[in-house]
Amino acid sequence: MQGMAAQGPSGPGAPSGPEIWIRGPVGGPGVQQQEPEGAAHVTVTARRFSWIATHGGAGTSTLAAVFGGHDAGRDWPRPEQGDPASVLLVARTHASGLDAASHTLDIFRRGDAPPGLDLDAIVLVADAPGRLPRQLAQRIKVIASVIDVYRVPWVPAWRTGDLAAPPPRECDRLARLTGAAASPTGKGSSR
Repeated sequence: MQGMAAQGPSGPGAPSGPEIWIRGPVGGPGVQQQEPEGAAHVTVTARRFSWIATHGGAGTSTLAAVFGGHDAGRDWPRPEQGDPASVLLVARTHASGLDAASHTLDIFRRGDAPPGLDLDAIVLVADAPGRLPRQLAQRIKVIASVIDVYRVPWVPAWRTGDLAAPPPRECDRLARLTGAAASPTGKGSSR
């Protein structure tokens, strides 16, 4: 009915006013919730990644320092030696970087990558400040139609070696993927 406010239960002893949803255990102090018999405890740990450069100067060392994980450089990670098997390919957003990313993506598509590696995404690092030329943006759309793409904007502080500065807000999705802690200011993640 129009004009009627939703009200909670009525009757003797019922609270007056709107219903209140309570999160967490209900009851006074000392009341403990019991888990169902046979309930399994699951421990979840942050997923670790190997950053693989698809070309020289892609930025894997910087990304591993800022977001954590294993910097594999241009080598394949070796899970049998403790390297994370989850892979993030890294390339710059210039034409040759996108060519290298496409080539390495094709290696995974053909099944020619070492067995046991799991390609999770491609991380594209800006090669310069400002907007991308249209033809490069189009190439990124093609890559993104095949796999998840995470974009990292130009970060002047990283260029000068200041890796303690928090990543910009545009890196929030990548920070969530890698498990890097978000900064209290909401401007990305910090180390």
